[in-house]
Amino acid sequence: MTRKSIPPSVNETAFDCPHCGAFTTQYWFELHAERLNEKRRIPNIPDKEHKASILAAKDIKPELKQLFLDWVNDMESGLVFLEEKKDGSWIYNEVHNLFLSQCYNCNKISVWVHDSLLFPPEKTGVHPNSDLPEDILHDFEEARSILNLSPRGAAALLRLSVQKLCVFLGEKGKNIDDDIASLVSKGLNPLVQKSLDIVRVIGNEAVHPGVIDLRDNRDTALRLFDLINMIADQMITNPKHVNLMYEKLPENKRKAIETRNEKAKKNE
Repeated sequence: MTRKSIPPSVNETAFDCPHCGAFTTQYWFELHAERLNEKRRIPNIPDKEHKASILAAKDIKPELKQLFLDWVNDMESGLVFLEEKKDGSWIYNEVHNLFLSQCYNCNKISVWVHDSLLFPPEKTGVHPNSDLPEDILHDFEEARSILNLSPRGAAALLRLSVQKLCVFLGEKGKNIDDDIASLVSKGLNPLVQKSLDIVRVIGNEAVHPGVIDLRDNRDTALRLFDLINMIADQMITNPKHVNLMYEKLPENKRKAIETRNEKAKKNE
């Protein structure tokens, strides 16, 4: 289902996680900095040789070796992470205007400069309907992540998502105009077709799915987000909920309904 977006903010202790998207508690951290000394003047970023040397080492206890390998794997991910140190130096510099927030749900770290989210790239636009197929969800989220940087690129991804959604719902996926008309005949609200006309997905100004249209803008992409969710709500989520409620009916009631429906078909 589609839910309201609660954007990340330095003024909140709970918001939509920039990593996993869950609305949950966020823990904030202020930072201290320790200057590297003469023994190590550049950042310690392990490479493949470093990892291989740990694996080959015979004088390191297995449990300690695993701790080293876990640290290397975390470093290789490129993500910011926290490591508790109980023997750290007492001499440090306070870092101002640089903050970290950690998600309660996924434990991943977000990086902030002043009141702006620096990492990961902030996603914009409505959240996708969670009932969308996984590949469409991926395209939808990628479009949210690039909307501010490239509205045209986001719109191209979303046009492709509309095509994929039509195919998922049993249509041919060759002509969006025909696919939506077919879906309307199967119960999709006719207003969706008007929405498609508004964003120039069909008609004389048709653009191939996945192709950038130089006329697209941020508003076009935002409308496409809503359009995809509208189709998913009506054609996937609502029928799913009705079926779940139907399955919860007592068996004798369901059999009575099925018998009634069979009689109705014979009398047609």
